[in-house]
Amino acid sequence: MSQRASANEVRLIGGQWKRSKLQVLDKPGLRPTPNRVRETLFNWLGQDLSGWRCVDVFAGSGALGFEAASRGALQVVLVERDTALVRCLRDSQSRLKAASVQVEAGDGLAYLQRCAQGSVDLVFLDPPFDANVFDAALAAAAQVLADGGWAYLEADRAFTQAALQGAGWRLHRAGRAGAVFFHLLQRSLKQETPEASSH
Repeated sequence: MSQRASANEVRLIGGQWKRSKLQVLDKPGLRPTPNRVRETLFNWLGQDLSGWRCVDVFAGSGALGFEAASRGALQVVLVERDTALVRCLRDSQSRLKAASVQVEAGDGLAYLQRCAQGSVDLVFLDPPFDANVFDAALAAAAQVLADGGWAYLEADRAFTQAALQGAGWRLHRAGRAGAVFFHLLQRSLKQETPEASSH
């Protein structure tokens, strides 16, 4: 039998649950992060996330959050407002016996607003593109990350360093897969010194 995941599932690509399948419901606007993009992201972040606290704000299939938990993250909160997707996420959490994963039903940005500053190491931001909440999502993520914390952003356009600088973000890496632009951003409260920026 083919090892390829079907159109209604995705496979985790690394960590303790490598090759495990996650169900993907047929929902408008739901587009799980492709394998190649997830592989690139976790190459950038490093494969061992032991001790990390992560929030997947628009969880959908949960692929990003479960990848983080599979790589040893201490805590992963999956936030999703669609009730069918919440049930699906809880089924996946139960099937994988993912003790570090917590599923929250509700609005992801509202969840971030309840989190304490510095309480999160990594925020996944993969909102529905037509909702146009990119700026609001970045602002909410900035409030919970300590200096040096990370945000992953998927969008329908590229976010440049010039556009991000004033909001206290450093564009660490970026890429493109088809119509999807993906970015790894680091929370940076300190201004670069002239010496640092001249290199």
